[in-house]
Amino acid sequence: MTGTNPSDEAVLLERRDGAVAILTLNEPAKRNALTPAIRVALAEAIDRIERDPATRAVVITGGPQVFSAGGDLTAMQADGLAGGRDRFRLLHGIVRAIVKSGKPYIAAVEGWAAGAGFSFALLCDTIIAGEGARFVASFPKVGLVADAGLLHTLPARVGQGRARQILLHASPIGARAGLEIGLVDEVVPDGTALDRAVALARGYDGLAPLSTAMTKEWLARGIDEVLDWERSAQAALFQTADHHEGKTAFLEKRRPAFQGR
Repeated sequence: MTGTNPSDEAVLLERRDGAVAILTLNEPAKRNALTPAIRVALAEAIDRIERDPATRAVVITGGPQVFSAGGDLTAMQADGLAGGRDRFRLLHGIVRAIVKSGKPYIAAVEGWAAGAGFSFALLCDTIIAGEGARFVASFPKVGLVADAGLLHTLPARVGQGRARQILLHASPIGARAGLEIGLVDEVVPDGTALDRAVALARGYDGLAPLSTAMTKEWLARGIDEVLDWERSAQAALFQTADHHEGKTAFLEKRRPAFQGR
């Protein structure tokens, strides 16, 4: 287990079920927001797993209440354009590691997957959702564009038309609605998403790993172009008054007053 929070409890839990690695985001006080500590822990764990030939599949979950609330707004500070671009170094390393991994990833989603948490779920090859799971691309509500590869993964799953509606309206999508449009691969009773994901992951032990790796390599085409664009676009948006207003309004629990600047 790597990464610690102020209480010295691991922010990422790691265990094995045979050839399956299970990673659990573990910062419930922050609703599993993708804090700097969680990002460091994920990068270390994913690198270690990728180099382990005994691991045939990976399951990522956030526990029974929430998958991830997305970016940590309290830590979302960028010192100019250069600082804004630099803060994506670690995140994009994680995105590329998952999308380009030779191993299949399965997301077990219970509760909310919001913002970058939504993006993170869609990095996985398969999404198993509890009945109460909810997904939302909430980026426009804080003056930002979708990041963590969502502009690549979302259209690939649901098509350009539906992706536009999800990205531009920022409206929540339930598990059943997600299943109907291909956003989710399977819906299960609440509290059982992890068990189902692990059971599905065990099946990869009977499939040729090189075939899986080469298939994923082809499907990853285009991710680098999206990440390069989002890095520049998001770094610029970090500097805007609208982003400052969106972040402040969210923390103050009020409606933002955007002005387009």
